[in-house]
Amino acid sequence: MLFSINATFRIVTSDPYSNLPPYSFWKTGVVQENPYLIQNIYSKKFEISSTDKIATAGSCFAQHISRYLKKNGYGVLDAEPAPPGLPEALHSKFGYSMYSARYGNIYTVRQLLQLTQEVANIRDPKAFIWDKHNRFYDGLRPAVEPNGLRSPSEVVEHRAHHKLRINDLFLSFDVFIFTLGLTESWVHRDSGTVYPLAPGALIGHYDDSYHGFYNASFAEILDDFLEFESILKSLRNCLPYRIILTVSPVPLTATASGKHVLVSNTYSKAVLRAVAGYLSEHYSHIDYFPSFEIVANPRLHSSSYSHNLRTVRQESVDAVMNHFFEQHPPVLSKNIDAFIDKQYQDSLTDLQCEEALLEAFSQ
Repeated sequence: MLFSINATFRIVTSDPYSNLPPYSFWKTGVVQENPYLIQNIYSKKFEISSTDKIATAGSCFAQHISRYLKKNGYGVLDAEPAPPGLPEALHSKFGYSMYSARYGNIYTVRQLLQLTQEVANIRDPKAFIWDKHNRFYDGLRPAVEPNGLRSPSEVVEHRAHHKLRINDLFLSFDVFIFTLGLTESWVHRDSGTVYPLAPGALIGHYDDSYHGFYNASFAEILDDFLEFESILKSLRNCLPYRIILTVSPVPLTATASGKHVLVSNTYSKAVLRAVAGYLSEHYSHIDYFPSFEIVANPRLHSSSYSHNLRTVRQESVDAVMNHFFEQHPPVLSKNIDAFIDKQYQDSLTDLQCEEALLEAFSQ
């Protein structure tokens, strides 16, 4: 009896790691790599053209991204520009020119969602008028009026104007770049209104019966972001857009979680990175840019940070943005180092970060 054998043969390598590129290994991808020019750490998912309108928002590290994009010729929107009479040196002090609108730092996705719900008229923020020394402030953006306003009604009027400008912004951008900063926040217990800063830390008054601490989970942050997108798409009548997410490398200044700040910081960054990774992996219009990984790279031995181990040094910011522009070349054909003048260099260290004020409480 004759047997016919029809077998398919394939070459088997010694192990599944044998033919992987150098960046797949810690030794060649980190230990032996130039930390200021890391090969293959970021590969863009989509193009950003010279005609694209870009909106920026997020935690204070996002201010770096916004400034570098502007200096390299990209079309960064400013839906809420400074009044003509305000000197440029005072713009950031009053919340202007930091982002694409005067919303200050948006540290959490819940803040972003809350703002979008307000613009869509499906949520009214509660208990957001704070006071100090008979001056009144918008607790949802507490640093934009450093001297406060004369009355609660003036705060309401200013917020109504702000809401209109955000609506215009949401309808006009092509690319939204958002930096995730924190999982921790403070809320108004009855309404769930989320604040960017604890009441009483800068202005306002803290009352445990009215205010509570909130530390969001992966599932909650993911749900918040997807709800934000759902409302945004409705506002835009499904006009397409793209998103670039990044995670702030700036550590927590303080934590109210009851855990050590190092543990809390690791939780916060891990959860935010996981959310950003999930969104980038599952949605074609969302990309992830690894600013956190570039700054926190162990190869740098903490030299990315100033002596306080929080403030990101200038050369590290340069490295982050050089990696970005390697994939999204500057619209202006100039080297970034030659393009940034001394005045701009000085402004880079003048970030407006309400959270950093918490450091005063540790003295």
